[in-house]
Amino acid sequence: MKTKSTPTTGSKFDFEPHFLEVNGYQIHYVDEGSGDPILFLHGNPTSSYTYRNVLKEIAAKTNRRVIALDLLGFGKSEKPNIKHNCLLHARIISGFISRLKLNRIILVGEDWGGFLGGFVMTKLNHLFESAVLMETFLWPFTYEEDYAKEFIMPFKLMRSPIGFVFSKVMNVMINKMIPEHCPISEESLQYYKDSVPSYRDKKAIGDFPKMIPNNGYPKASYDFALELQDGLKNIEFPVLWIKATPGTIVSENNPIGLERLEHLKTQIKNLTIQDFGPGFHFLSEENPERVIEMVSDWVNELAIQKHAINELIH
Repeated sequence: MKTKSTPTTGSKFDFEPHFLEVNGYQIHYVDEGSGDPILFLHGNPTSSYTYRNVLKEIAAKTNRRVIALDLLGFGKSEKPNIKHNCLLHARIISGFISRLKLNRIILVGEDWGGFLGGFVMTKLNHLFESAVLMETFLWPFTYEEDYAKEFIMPFKLMRSPIGFVFSKVMNVMINKMIPEHCPISEESLQYYKDSVPSYRDKKAIGDFPKMIPNNGYPKASYDFALELQDGLKNIEFPVLWIKATPGTIVSENNPIGLERLEHLKTQIKNLTIQDFGPGFHFLSEENPERVIEMVSDWVNELAIQKHAINELIH
């Protein structure tokens, strides 16, 4: 599924690096602006770099602080030789929030960032004001329902004992998945390659496909997804779901994904779905201007509503 667009996004990562020890690991993050925080979480195989063209603009348009971290094993964060799992990453995100004493957070989550961040916001819902989710999932999958037939075998192979050949030797997540799902310059693609230069550095990239809750396995991921689903009832704040066309996770090409999104309206009390327009998966890479517009408009509208409520109270 290759895009016909040409690269339109800048490749420079013009941010001061920050590092924070969380649960014994060094976590890299970028931090711009001031005010209440917007926390950006990425997916696999990207990093905070995927938000490079939206962070400063959103900070300026919303008068808020923007923070984007690299998940453990990605970007400039530490890359330990461990077996990754969902709960480990959720605890690191929670620890990061605690160490920086963040509250009144608006989450922006793409891909795994929405799944892991969504779990955290169900547990720490008192610290969140809102969430913006795009090209992500808040549910477990089945091969039969959620995958096109041509993708079932590649995913099973990546989760098999020989999966390392695809993820670590051939580096297909970066070399194939990113350029086939978004217009990206050679310089930008090289940044992702350089962030995992060795076989060992690709441990998280290789583990994450194995962490997807498919057909009840792995059990830890499946239980994590069910706990997330159960926790959605705790979400009182407004949530925006940005839906691209055709998209990949929730896609016109995958009717069960659309059904799962529709069902999400019954689980999250205040869910709004808005159309992104043309897009596949890495939306901040594909069309950063549209991401800036949609996130900024959502945040500013929330601020207007909050101000109006305060005026009524006082």
